[in-house]
Amino acid sequence: MKSSFVAMALTCALVMVMVPHVFAKRYIVGGNKGWTSNVNYTVWASDKHFYLGDWLFFVYDRNQMDVLEVNKTNYENCNTDHPVANWTTGAGRDVVPLNVTRHRYFVSGKGFCFGGMKLSVRIEKPPPPPKAAPVKSDAPRMSYRSHFVLPLVFAIGAVWDSFLRVMG
Repeated sequence: MKSSFVAMALTCALVMVMVPHVFAKRYIVGGNKGWTSNVNYTVWASDKHFYLGDWLFFVYDRNQMDVLEVNKTNYENCNTDHPVANWTTGAGRDVVPLNVTRHRYFVSGKGFCFGGMKLSVRIEKPPPPPKAAPVKSDAPRMSYRSHFVLPLVFAIGAVWDSFLRVMG
């Protein structure tokens, strides 16, 4: 009994930890083309909503390109001298967690930004889940009086049962 209770508690805890991650999305930047030149990332991102908890997955040629996060001014000017963050790990497969609600700007250095390798995303809070429709029931509603009648019936039954045991 105790082990089943522990198993149930662990399962509930695991579900509670996993729930926020169920709705997170992983976006491969550029889709099947990846993070490369000759892709319009403004068009690629235009039909997407990036939410808190989502991930950007940059796939690129690690020998030529990189992933730098910059501020808006440096994004607009393709200036990579002072990046906010360098997400380049050297494997050509870099993951950026979208963990702050704000605009974020990514570019590729080494001159590729001037060829269009830059991405601007706005991270939003996830929308609230849809509200469930109210359940309509044809069953009669319990009145205030029924809150007293039902317990009274059980109490009388318990007293009667005790009486019969004592007498019998």
